Order: sequence, then C-alpha cells, then structure tokens
Amino acid sequence: MSVRIPGLIALAVVVAATAPATDSARGQAPAQTPPSAAEPHPLGVPHQKTDPCEVPGYILFGEGKLAHVRTAVEDNKRLTVLVVGSGSSLMPGPDGVTKAYPARLEEVLQKRFPGVEIKVVALAKSRQTASDMAQALEKALLDRKPDLVIWQTGTVDAMRGVDAESFRASLDDGIDHIIEAGADLILMNMQYSPRTETMISLSNYADIMRVVARDREVPLFDRREIMRYWNDNGNFDLNLATKDLATAYKVHDCLGRALASLVVEAADLDGVKARPSQ
Repeated sequence: MSVRIPGLIALAVVVAATAPATDSARGQAPAQTPPSAAEPHPLGVPHQKTDPCEVPGYILFGEGKLAHVRTAVEDNKRLTVLVVGSGSSLMPGPDGVTKAYPARLEEVLQKRFPGVEIKVVALAKSRQTASDMAQALEKALLDRKPDLVIWQTGTVDAMRGVDAESFRASLDDGIDHIIEAGADLILMNMQYSPRTETMISLSNYADIMRVVARDREVPLFDRREIMRYWNDNGNFDLNLATKDLATAYKVHDCLGRALASLVVEAADLDGVKARPSQ
C-alpha cells in the first residue's frame, strides 16, 4: 500500500544529503489532496496519474508521538511550529520564502485545520552545525515558545567531519533544551542528492540521528530516504534539482506535505487522516 502526500529543500542550497530507511513496514502516507483526474485509456479504462509526492509509510511514519501538538490543536486551537535548520531549509529567489518547505507545511496544516491558528516560523542559517543550533536553541525557544520544533541538521557536520560522539552530544543537548521548554520535536536529517552522495560521507551521521530519535522517542523525518525514494522511482531527477529551481520548488512542496502527514499521524489528530482508511 502506498501513501500519497499532497502537495526540496534548497537543494544543495538548492542541495544536500541522505539517510537509510527504517525496517518496520507500515502503511503509506495519505493523499492530502484528491488524486489528479484520470486520463483517458485507449480501451476506455481510466488510469490514475502518479502522485510525485507519494511516500511509502514505512519510510515516513515511526513510533514517536507529538502530545504537545495534539493539545495545541485540539484544546488551544493554536499551533506554533519552529523550524531550525541550515541552508537546505531555505530557497533562493524572490519567492523562496513562500516556496520552501516550512511555508508549504504551514499552508497544508492550515487547510487541514481551518479552525486552528497555525504559524510556522523558520530560523535557518547556512553552514550551521548541530552544535551551533543547539547553542542557539535556548533563546529561540524562549522567544518563540513553540509547541513543536522541527530540527533539520547533519549535512554541515558531515561536510566538516565533526566527531561522531560530539555530533550525538550536540543532538542530545538540543533535545534537552526542547523538552525543558515543553515542546515536541521532529528530527530531520539531510537531503539526498546523487551528486552529493559521491562527495560527502553522510551515512554515519544519518545513522546517529536515527539512533538518537529512537532512544529519545521522537519522530524522525527521514528526508534523505524520502528523497532517495523519489529519485530512484523517477518522481524527480535530483541531479537536475541543483540546477532547476522549478524542480527544487516542487520537491520542497512535497516535503511540506510529507511533514504535514507526519505531524498529523504522530499527534494522533482528528483532522484529515494521514493514512488511507483501507
């Protein structure tokens, strides 16, 4: 069964990284928007267009839960999301802010929950390591008071060859700050690019993030494996995404939709369900 996620990250600033898939198989992510109209078939039997945002549920969904998000949406009717990341959470160009995945996430969630005030704030800065972000988190949490933090990291650490234990310690420090602030967390790993994979060794850092997410019982948005899936299945040519801004915009749109499905699933919300009913 496959999940469709309604409608990239500034791939290698408009570019980025990778991450292995999880073992447990679950359903696929739901369609956030109705499937596109069927095209006529020569024999009169309609067939459906493939949704490029489709993501297998075993890659997208995990065991971590978002209890604060559920309370914010169902009881407080107000949800604040803080996205902390590096350059791959940004998009270039005059429309970059509205095309990047944080803005797409906000739009999808607002449509799903029209009675809830939803705000997604992005604090992304190029060339930041996990340690840099962990140090800045305490003030950001105090200023923004988010219900959910989406922490995108790992690529810059891999590029600089940061010691594995130091990388893990930085993740744990940041998670401690977030928990102490009373917020939920989604960890997001690197983006996938065939070209980047040949230049930077990312797997060890992606594995560390997976282990930390498991040990700290927080959801992991496996961006690396999701994008690898799209590339390998022909949904997107991620060799082009570093040169073609339109493709990068489409990938970011799909990432925003996938994130929305993960948020709804992990928070066990009663809005539009993240998984198909069948």
